[in-house]
Order: sequence, then C-alpha cells, then structure tokens
Amino acid sequence: MPETIKRSEEDWKKILSRDQYLVLRQKGTEPAFTGKYYNSKEKGIYLCAACKQELFSSESKYDSGTGWPSFTKPISEDRIVRREDNSHFMKRTEILCSRCGSHLGHVFDDGPAPTGERFCMNSISLDFKKEE
Repeated sequence: MPETIKRSEEDWKKILSRDQYLVLRQKGTEPAFTGKYYNSKEKGIYLCAACKQELFSSESKYDSGTGWPSFTKPISEDRIVRREDNSHFMKRTEILCSRCGSHLGHVFDDGPAPTGERFCMNSISLDFKKEE
C-alpha cells in the first residue's frame, strides 16, 4: 500500500487551485468536454493532481464519448480506493486516490473488455507525465 499523505483542509487550499479543491477535496465534478485530458491521445502516465501518485496509464485510456477521461483499469488496485456513493439520488462507486484520499471520479460497469469497467475521471483531478 502506498504511503498515506495527510494534510489539513487549510493546507490543501494553499496547495490546490480553487477549482482543483472543489473537485479533489469537496467531490465536485467538472463539466463534460471541458477538461484538458478528455480527448488527449498522448502516451504516458496520469497522476493524482494533489499528491502526484501514478494512477492510470495512457494504455488503458479510451474514448468513452462521455466527455471525461476514461480508463479500463488503474495501474494497480492499491493506487485507488472504491467507495459507495449514493449522492444525487444515484448509486455509484466513487474513486479516491489511495495515497491522499482525493476524489478522482467514479467507476461504472459499462466499459469495454477486458475489465468491463469505465473509470470516468475528472481531468482537473489528474496531472500527466508524458512518455519519453
């Protein structure tokens, strides 16, 4: 299990932009088709924008047509935490960074093979490290 990072909400507010804080720490969602990574085809690794833990590879990224970056699987299950989310009158599974507890997005069971899962992440929750 990756080393856990714990910070006060005041510290997170100093580190993150206002919009990042809204999504990563307050579980907001960016509007569809507005994020910088939803249509990206570059090769590399997607990191947690809050703590820089590596989360997803571009190899598992695909165009789901939803307007958010979508992946079939994380780099490793120990990089994420799945949590039941019953907000907004829906039953979903929230995805959090296992290292810092930041909200990344949700996972759905309508993805392509081989996993059948669609990890629908907020671009603002992610940073990108380009493959060299």
